[in-house]
Amino acid sequence: MKRGGKWLLVVGVVAVLAAAALFTLSFSYFKNAELQRAQNRASLYLSTLVNALERFQYLPFVLAQDPFVISAAAGVDRDGLNRRFAEFAARADLEAIYLMDTSGLTVAASNHAAEVTFMGQNYGFRPYFKEALAGRRGEFFGVGATTSLPGYFVAEAVRGEGGDVLGVVAIKLSLSDLAQAWAEGGETAVVSNGDGVVVLSSDANWLYRTITSISETRLEEIVAGRQFGNNALAPLEWEETSVDGVRLAGRSYLRVSSSVLQLGWTFHFLADESRVRERALFAVIAAAIVLSLLLALAVFLRSERIRVALNASQADRRQLRSANTKLEREIEERHAAEQRLERAQSELARASKLAALGQLSASVTHELGQPIAAMRNYLTAAELDAGDDDHASLFERLGAIVARMENITTQLKFFARPSESKLERVDLHKVLDGALVLVSPDLKAAEIELSFDLSDQPIIVNGIRLRLEQVLVNLLRNSVVAMKGSSWRMLTIRIGKTESRAVLSVEDTGHGLGGQSIEQLQDPFHTTRASGEGMGLGLAISAAIVKEHSGVLSAKDLDAEGAIFSIELPLAQEEGVV
Repeated sequence: MKRGGKWLLVVGVVAVLAAAALFTLSFSYFKNAELQRAQNRASLYLSTLVNALERFQYLPFVLAQDPFVISAAAGVDRDGLNRRFAEFAARADLEAIYLMDTSGLTVAASNHAAEVTFMGQNYGFRPYFKEALAGRRGEFFGVGATTSLPGYFVAEAVRGEGGDVLGVVAIKLSLSDLAQAWAEGGETAVVSNGDGVVVLSSDANWLYRTITSISETRLEEIVAGRQFGNNALAPLEWEETSVDGVRLAGRSYLRVSSSVLQLGWTFHFLADESRVRERALFAVIAAAIVLSLLLALAVFLRSERIRVALNASQADRRQLRSANTKLEREIEERHAAEQRLERAQSELARASKLAALGQLSASVTHELGQPIAAMRNYLTAAELDAGDDDHASLFERLGAIVARMENITTQLKFFARPSESKLERVDLHKVLDGALVLVSPDLKAAEIELSFDLSDQPIIVNGIRLRLEQVLVNLLRNSVVAMKGSSWRMLTIRIGKTESRAVLSVEDTGHGLGGQSIEQLQDPFHTTRASGEGMGLGLAISAAIVKEHSGVLSAKDLDAEGAIFSIELPLAQEEGVV
């Protein structure tokens, strides 16, 4: 082999080894990045699953204390309980609420008038019924013996005045909408129970198939309990290739797993590994492009040296023109490559913004979704304990509060699209009244003393009352949290005005701002609270709403202790004055 050929072989081998090494490093880097993204997404989806399982945990216990349920269990007015159950199930969005006697026979059900009803069906074989009959909370996931639809069952014993068990009341919660949401979101998620049976999945074809082997004894117990109906529990094409890798249905995935403690389930979030390989390959191609550009630069410099050395010769000029022509082609190729890279970067930036916006919307919706669901459940519980006409005004006020919270959730869409609501004349005193309705329970629970310094005259601004109430609610709740642990808890609210501005301030005796500026506190997801106590969105939302009203939100530490937050808004012109 000639010497030049040997050098080409050496260069080729080195290039292949370098490309392989770069691909390996890039694959490792992008794999870690994809695992982190998967962990974040898994945490979000897991929280929605846990919330769906937990939000009705207490309801069977409350129902078991209801006099109507106890009377029906004793055989009195079961038709009335049917109608009552139907109304409760419709309001709470439950698939079914039903009462069984001590043998497991259903004697009252919310679906008593449906074509497929639980009435007259005996569920004494179900584990949740046996657990409840024994005096313990019964929890169970399985395929309905009557409807053939999967659901999560929770049951409690109904006791008479002497403490003897009269029957069992149970609810059935459908999780099908949750799995459908996963599928519509383009995500791949699998939930398996303690036996390795898939109970929830973004792909319906994987349901009730096993990812681990099940002993014959355990399989007989599952069949006896009719947990999964007539499904054969066939093995799923599931192979764990590494600690964080799995091969499913012929495709390789990165896996992030988390435990669902309520039922001993495991949540698996799967990310397609092919995306990691594509990114690693793109990195190798990009490096090759950069290297080609460097080689092109080297050729350019060498051509320049040749042009200077052979400038006097016509032959040299012809060679130089040829080199320049070749160089122009290389520069054009370089420009084309740069344009492609810029387009790719622009698309990546847009995708990142959309992802951030979607994550913000999901986080805020989840943050407000829990209190809304809790409020509705407490309202339902209160209605169960009260008579038909008792506390009607209280229920109406609580319903209005829930509606107001739902309106606030709708208003939060301004992060993705400016509000189209029209500004109206709003009295800040009314804004304060509305905010105090929402936070009064928190103030009483925290034993906070209120002090007011309010103008005797109405302070009118042009704005949207619900949004301004939301700002004040955020500031008041921040003050409540800031004063936790303080020996003296005083909250002072002032409303006044200057020549052209309305001023509303909230002053507390808490721990203060901790040396942070208002700009830092307004950053989305920036919070000084402990994990789980807030998303860090309150001041970001408040600042955006105040800015939308052409106002200014400011904050500062007080000399002694605590902090003061102030809102300045333009005063509305008097009607008839131009």
